[in-house]
Amino acid sequence: MNHRGFSPVRVNRLIKSFWRDRQDFYATGNLTIYFSPNQKKSAEFRGPDFFVVLDTEKKDRKSWVVWQEDGKYPNIIIELLSNSTAAVDRGLKKQIYQNTFRTPDYFRFDPNTLELQGFHIVDGQYQPIAANSAGWLWSQQLQLYLGIEGRKLRFFTPDGNLVLLPEEEANQQLQQVNEQLEQERQRAQRLAERLRAAGIDPEEIL
Repeated sequence: MNHRGFSPVRVNRLIKSFWRDRQDFYATGNLTIYFSPNQKKSAEFRGPDFFVVLDTEKKDRKSWVVWQEDGKYPNIIIELLSNSTAAVDRGLKKQIYQNTFRTPDYFRFDPNTLELQGFHIVDGQYQPIAANSAGWLWSQQLQLYLGIEGRKLRFFTPDGNLVLLPEEEANQQLQQVNEQLEQERQRAQRLAERLRAAGIDPEEIL
């Protein structure tokens, strides 16, 4: 699924950019997880909108096959709520992620109402994650906050900084350079005005 408020591809790019120096995780969106105890792909499978597996090899995969991955399940799952999937996401999927996957962090985001819910497993049961003063939810697995910025689901660092996409980082750096250039231009202009006030032509100094 894809929505302007939640794009699995964008969320995936955010995590991979933020963890660009790490090689011990797998993050993806819209990928099937096969988890049949009998190791049959036709039996039991789910396709979360986005998930991250920690302490695993960072490489491309066409699917996540639990019995081929040392029995590992996702450490965090994020689901997009819609009218057609909300009941399943709130009910069956939550039970599967809690009881079978035992995924520590599970989040649900409704891009229409901007409702964001998070759950963390405590003693085998999902307990709601309380929001901080900014309305963000803490993910112990990611060591990041999940919150809403510009009607989109975003990640925030422990000290409150927005996790940026590579192009956002580039734009931010360009903006900083432009601001520095403007400050230098204004400083040069003020100096030229002082020189003229003192009867000195700035052009003659160059």
